[in-house]
Amino acid sequence: MVAPGVLGGAEPVTGDSETDCFVCRKHRDRGPLVPGGPVAEDELVLVSHTVTPEALGREGSTAYLGHLFVEPRRHAPGLADLSDDEARRVGWWCTQASRALREVAGAEHVYAAVYGDGVPHLHVHLLPRFPGTPREFWGFKVDQWPEARRGGTAEIGILVGSLRSYLKAGHRA
Repeated sequence: MVAPGVLGGAEPVTGDSETDCFVCRKHRDRGPLVPGGPVAEDELVLVSHTVTPEALGREGSTAYLGHLFVEPRRHAPGLADLSDDEARRVGWWCTQASRALREVAGAEHVYAAVYGDGVPHLHVHLLPRFPGTPREFWGFKVDQWPEARRGGTAEIGILVGSLRSYLKAGHRA
């Protein structure tokens, strides 16, 4: 996981085993590390929204709205470490969450990426691009546009609730 607004250039959030892995702790403890609660989850995968920098003890109180993570529950460092069932579920949830971002949040495109440099637990970044985003901010600079949709914990909670409701209502392929 990286701090919002600095995708690809953030300080790592460390942890290299289940006992000290940031993502495993996030799944276990939830609370402020899963703002608004899970967007979706099943026995293999958790989908959540990124946190605000202040939740990580950093400066800043807003995050890029719609920046989601799709993560296997089991500690798996990368794609090659997933079981076949986990791989299918991660892919399926990436698709469902992307559709929800398009239908609920109005995204015109959703970027997906896996880096794995900062946290050794697979987490697929889903970043929506909204209408009106200037071309120079397309791609993984989308959250750096000064006029990008940003929000604090309350706004994240509202969006997460709307995405969760959409997915629970069965708007799936």
